[in-house]
Amino acid sequence: MKRTDLRNIAIIAHVDHGKTTLVDQMMRQSGLFRSEELDRLVGGQHGLILDSNDLERERGITILAKNIALTVAGTKINIIDTPGHADFGGEVERVLKMADGCLLLVDAAEGPLPQTRFVLRKAFDCGLRPIVVINKIDRPDARPMDVLNEVFDLFVALDADEATLDFPTIYAAGRDGIATTDLSIPAVDFKPLFDAILKYVPTPEVDMDAPLQMLTISLDYSDYVGRIAIGRVNAGTIRRNQRVAIVRPPSSVGQAFQPGRVGPPRQAGKPDLQVMGGKRIDVQVKQLYTFDRLGRIETDQVTAGDICAVVGLEQIDIGDTIADIDNPVALPPITIDEPTLDMLFRINDSPFVGQEGTYVTSRQLRDRLMKELQSNVALRVVPSEEKRDEFYVSGRGLLHLSILIETMRREGFELSVGKPRVIYREKNGQTTEPIEYLVIDVPTMHVGAVMELVGYRKAECLKLETRADQSHVEFTIPARGLIGLRTRLLNATSGQAIMHHTFYDYQPTRGPIPGRANGVLVSIETGRTTAYALDGKQDRGTLFVGAGENVYEGQIVGEHCRDNDLPVNICQEKKLTNMRASGSDKSVILKPPRQMTLELALEYIEDNELVEITPTAIRLRKMYLKENERKKQARHGAG
Repeated sequence: MKRTDLRNIAIIAHVDHGKTTLVDQMMRQSGLFRSEELDRLVGGQHGLILDSNDLERERGITILAKNIALTVAGTKINIIDTPGHADFGGEVERVLKMADGCLLLVDAAEGPLPQTRFVLRKAFDCGLRPIVVINKIDRPDARPMDVLNEVFDLFVALDADEATLDFPTIYAAGRDGIATTDLSIPAVDFKPLFDAILKYVPTPEVDMDAPLQMLTISLDYSDYVGRIAIGRVNAGTIRRNQRVAIVRPPSSVGQAFQPGRVGPPRQAGKPDLQVMGGKRIDVQVKQLYTFDRLGRIETDQVTAGDICAVVGLEQIDIGDTIADIDNPVALPPITIDEPTLDMLFRINDSPFVGQEGTYVTSRQLRDRLMKELQSNVALRVVPSEEKRDEFYVSGRGLLHLSILIETMRREGFELSVGKPRVIYREKNGQTTEPIEYLVIDVPTMHVGAVMELVGYRKAECLKLETRADQSHVEFTIPARGLIGLRTRLLNATSGQAIMHHTFYDYQPTRGPIPGRANGVLVSIETGRTTAYALDGKQDRGTLFVGAGENVYEGQIVGEHCRDNDLPVNICQEKKLTNMRASGSDKSVILKPPRQMTLELALEYIEDNELVEITPTAIRLRKMYLKENERKKQARHGAG
């Protein structure tokens, strides 16, 4: 049967194309909130409501998918806001399983970009037919009709069928809360958008009398009730205090700490029963919640087609099926694209260990990574075979991993991480590497600098278009060529270049890419830096530290002006004498040190270097702190 009282819809788009702003305005025009109620929740760079995470508000991007529910014309609409950045594509792949339709947002000036292609392909894989929303039509450089043609071409390139190609189109300005179906009709409010959702998003096709089936899409956690499973009821009805069976897919049985597997070893309890090659765990539902407005409300039962949160299933993981206890049938497991980048995580063993953080041991680091795996399905963790205090953590990209590191840092962890490395694969006896689809928008006068920079990194140009005084260039480039590219690109174009990228394909390796051109300045003393010592080192390169900072032996304190590493003493104090001479007491003028953010530091280091991360500092260091140890390793590597 069809549930005409319900719609499940996901909002998908490229980063910064206005998804969260659109959802915020939908809430304001739904009539379910007082304006003062929503104004209290506004925050962050763009004054958004749904981006409530501290990191989301600081960076101005959506990191986690979020569920809300609005009631429009007597119909409940479950809305899922998704991240737009390519590194968080795992969130998009999961939550599309809960939707029956989607809104594809495209910027009226920028048009379809790499992540637009990615999320649209995933929507097609889930059998969804998008409603296209040409957003930001109020931009002075908007070109909605050209963008509409580009979207149609993208649908054709992704092999959309005839019915999907006949997609409905809405023209909107999400920030102003207006939409229209025709540019000749003045936009007033979001009523055309709500009408399109009710008309074109399919109603859930469900079987109320079938045995219960619910796929766990995401996990939440509460200090009071423990794990909370979130997903869509595919068939049957789930009730409070009901006995249910958790059916685990066969591929995950016996994998307590396998790369990509979630959670710590299973708790002792009722023996597991084998079901269809997987595991079955019988449990009782303690509480049941449905989504209502911005939160959840407790309910006695949830029927097929709706999205709910289930409390009391302590041993559940993402991808498990909550099934009828008498007839447990597992749903197909969630499939997620493989990571393309990995990084070494290890304990902090610098001389400053334990001075700034709370969690410093390898056991605490391991437990935190295992906890992250419970909800971050695109992540993989492999313990090092050589050292027990090291882990290889794999993700979708540098931002994906740096968000994890920044979160751990704010929780009080101290750790060291190595240089990001791409993950190679063997295909038909040939080594292949991940290739990214790169799009750069830059003033035409800087196109030459861009071509030189990306060509140096083995990129291949696919398309070059000129729009007024701007050029739009598309490339395929090895993923390892993107590491450190953004900073150099901004420097080469006076900060005017805009770049986006997403995973494209695995292809044969394109040869070596030169690393960092300059060496570094390495401290040979542990102590506090002095202005006198720093003044004598300014002509040697660019400094990363200022006067009065604590440094240790082996810490990287600057970039050398030549291609070799240079040991320096920046803790040297000026010798005091009884003699006074003209100019001896001159004031020291130091240049401001270069400030390293976490992403810049990860892009900067080489294979023999680490980034030390603590709650209050980000430092660069050599893997071997003693100079004689570094020389010994260099000789060993040369031999």
